[in-house]
Amino acid sequence: MSFSRATLFDSPLLKPLVVLSHPSSVFPCKRFVIRPIPSLSPVVLLPTRPTQIVAKSSSVTVQPVSEDASEDHHQSKDVSGDSIRRRFLEFYASRGHKVLPSASLVPEDPTVLLTIAGMLQFKPVFLGKVPRQVPCATTSQRCIRTNDLENVGRTARHHTFFEMLGNFSFGDYFKKEAIRWAWELSTVEFGLPANRVWVSIYEDDDEAFEIWKNEVGVPVDRIKRMGEADNFWTSGPTGPCGPCSELYYDFYPERGCGDEVDLGDDSRFIEFYNLVFMQYNKTDDGLLEPLKQKNIDTGLGLERIAQILQKVPNNYETDLIYPIIAKVLELANLSYDSADDKAKTSLKVIADHMRAVVYLISDGVLPSNIGRGYVVRRLIRRAVRKGKSLGIHGDGKGAFLPIVAEKVIEMSTYIDSDVKTKAPRILEEIRQEELHFKKTLERGEKLLEQKLQEALSADKPCLSGKDAFILSDTYGFPVEITAEVAEERGVSIDMDGFDAEMENQRRQSQAAHNVVKLSVEDGDDITKDIADTEFLGYDSLSARAVVKSLLVGGKPVVRVSEGSEVEILLDRTPFYAESGGQIADHGFMYVNGSQEDDAVVEVSDVQKSLKIFVHKGIVKSGALEVGKEVEAAVDADLRQRAKVHHTATHLLQSALKKVVGQETSQAGSLVAFDRLRFDFNFNRPLHEGELEEIEGLINRWIGDATRLETKVLPLADAKQAGAIAMFGEKYDDEVRVVEVPGVSMELCGGTHVGNTAEIRAFKIISEQGIASGIRRIEAVAGEACIQYINSRDSQMKRLCSTLKVKAEDVTNRVENLLEELRTARKEASDLRSKAAVYRASVISNKAFTIGTSQTIRVLVESMEDTDSDSLKSAAEYLVSTLEEPVAVVLGSCPDQDKVSLVAAFSPGVVSLGVQAGKFIGSIAKLCGGGGGGKPSFAQAGGRKPENLSSALEKAQEELVATLSEKLG
Repeated sequence: MSFSRATLFDSPLLKPLVVLSHPSSVFPCKRFVIRPIPSLSPVVLLPTRPTQIVAKSSSVTVQPVSEDASEDHHQSKDVSGDSIRRRFLEFYASRGHKVLPSASLVPEDPTVLLTIAGMLQFKPVFLGKVPRQVPCATTSQRCIRTNDLENVGRTARHHTFFEMLGNFSFGDYFKKEAIRWAWELSTVEFGLPANRVWVSIYEDDDEAFEIWKNEVGVPVDRIKRMGEADNFWTSGPTGPCGPCSELYYDFYPERGCGDEVDLGDDSRFIEFYNLVFMQYNKTDDGLLEPLKQKNIDTGLGLERIAQILQKVPNNYETDLIYPIIAKVLELANLSYDSADDKAKTSLKVIADHMRAVVYLISDGVLPSNIGRGYVVRRLIRRAVRKGKSLGIHGDGKGAFLPIVAEKVIEMSTYIDSDVKTKAPRILEEIRQEELHFKKTLERGEKLLEQKLQEALSADKPCLSGKDAFILSDTYGFPVEITAEVAEERGVSIDMDGFDAEMENQRRQSQAAHNVVKLSVEDGDDITKDIADTEFLGYDSLSARAVVKSLLVGGKPVVRVSEGSEVEILLDRTPFYAESGGQIADHGFMYVNGSQEDDAVVEVSDVQKSLKIFVHKGIVKSGALEVGKEVEAAVDADLRQRAKVHHTATHLLQSALKKVVGQETSQAGSLVAFDRLRFDFNFNRPLHEGELEEIEGLINRWIGDATRLETKVLPLADAKQAGAIAMFGEKYDDEVRVVEVPGVSMELCGGTHVGNTAEIRAFKIISEQGIASGIRRIEAVAGEACIQYINSRDSQMKRLCSTLKVKAEDVTNRVENLLEELRTARKEASDLRSKAAVYRASVISNKAFTIGTSQTIRVLVESMEDTDSDSLKSAAEYLVSTLEEPVAVVLGSCPDQDKVSLVAAFSPGVVSLGVQAGKFIGSIAKLCGGGGGGKPSFAQAGGRKPENLSSALEKAQEELVATLSEKLG
């Protein structure tokens, strides 16, 4: 056997290896090079199975594995999850594949919310959009899927988070090699008994059948032909596609073979390896044309192969997940063997969800109410509920999920080495989200229980959509949680009713925001006789149009005259109606006729109900009638300001994604004439340096003078092209795409500049938090930016003139002035305190004594306009100088409508059970205020100076009575 070159492939997931290779057909990736692995010592990896590789001069062939292969062979090697991952990658690395790292769970592909498959990072290569960087590759990809969330924990193999092992060829090798290697990996490397492995192929894929039957040696009765739904992969309505071949493991081969065997029988089979043969291009008319470059895309589920090799009944009991379950068992004080099915389901859900949550937060996805953030929030909330059902109470702060997450992080070394470095942030995000939801849970559970009891009294228990909506809208109780709890109690939910309530709320919210009324008092909808308004505003700022309807106070009228506030419906308009965060155009409508028929209407708002535009304005002169033709003219200057701010908003979103992370997403916006406002999902304030970088990026893009491109595309095509869509928004089948080439591409119906140079300049005014996980940036651009800068410059000049310093010295001068002011205020305060103490020494002779055998000195006095701090100093002085025990109550009126009170009791008075804090509060109420403090000293205030005198009289009366009673 002659060998050519020794090849090393570098990956943090691989243990060191040296693979001896030779130029045979079984190794078609003929690009072997030496890649050193830093700090690792190589070991020689040689075939261990009996003559699985047979040398024939300069060729090597793969031999079929005999039917009597030992079922315990795979136990001779390490079958831990980490080892299986490493062995898979080593196997394909030794066959010329470049080991590449897992992509982020936040994909670059805009058509999917999260990374759902190993091939996703290679999709642009498969679609021919970018050139291949390597001829073939292998990965262990972190994935998230939430489409079967309700099955997690209930079945043996459903998960939200899982790892997909894959090997990929980009026009390098194809079907024969992919099939041979999949078989060799399964039966030789992993040692699966050949008689337990079944194969499915596409019903028309005779080539795959021949390879499996004649070259690999799989018996015909274990090769199943299946239809397009199961075994044909497509990338979309058109584009690359091809047949699939899947490998299944048979847990019960004794049940026999035959046509009646169903590979979909989960009690007998598990699909563990899927091979996609990308060999066709599907044309617009549905024809399949052979691809010039045929590709391979495969996926082997790590958790599934671990279940098989570790011989456990489900994926959850593998070493990939069970240690997490063990931690939950410890918190719940349970044993796995004694737990019932319901408890086991809860244990599995918590373990699964925390794996997903930890890796999502590590990749920058934070809990929120939209998009990826809502996936994290929903998983955390489900885990909290399952923990509650297990009786877990949590740590000292009331949270238990961070304890579980610590175990996930501990096990993350070979999955994602970055997780441990991000652990503090991950744990804090989970803790905050759990504690926040527990408050929500307490509020909602009481009402939900009441509604479920009511529903259970019916013949067919069903929770109304309205009740589910109230729980969600008013109590913040997610409908998914409501559905789960209801299902546990045998109650269904009217989801159609819930959806209707949600849609009604959305419509009402829009109506309240837009204040559009298109009905008359008798309830008739006038829009039934009005055609949709044709919008001309993208191309023109003025147009001739016909008045189709007039409304005054919601009532239809035929004619309006000067001074009338009116709503006008036209057949066509250049006016942009408020939508998508952009405010409406302003402008005028003119009627030109005889002198008597001339009219001018000033338009100050335009709203939209469905596709009918409602122009709101005031008739400035003349009269306007239904049926008249008007010249509708938009204020060009204000339109330009809106266009500038709208395009700047798109640039801002792109800059935010570049600077703080792709996980940020829009949560709202306002595009006005004088400013823009952009709300986005993020968990902390932006640093000054980040804001400067964002500003710099945007102003650089403005200076690039890039011409914008707008086009109308089918929604699917727009998303496929990478256009950003607002998560949760509903779009028509065809959408408008606004692109700043190389910078931004969004679905948007707003108005925009033609070239970024029109924006001129961009400046951030403020950045602040407006809700949990939501930040807001306000900024100005274009003419508004120039005005803002000029205004600030003018203010700076006045400041320099006043302070008599240069602009660069203003900060130091102001700091010095503030320090001088603080010093002066302290000196003044000290003087006031000294004055108050002096006045206190003067009035100290007014103190009187109560008691006989035991006496207490009492002083209750007004100190006129003494401020509260000085009043405190005076009281402290009196208690320290008058003979112990002593009780002092002082009052003053430092300002108009302000009362200050203080009570100071010595230890001897407090020992009798008389407390200053409790005493002064009742006195302050007489002055329209309140207060309290410690037993020995308390302060209070009020708003009724006119009551101070009577309040002090009352204080003396009650104090004397109380102390006398205590003295006996």
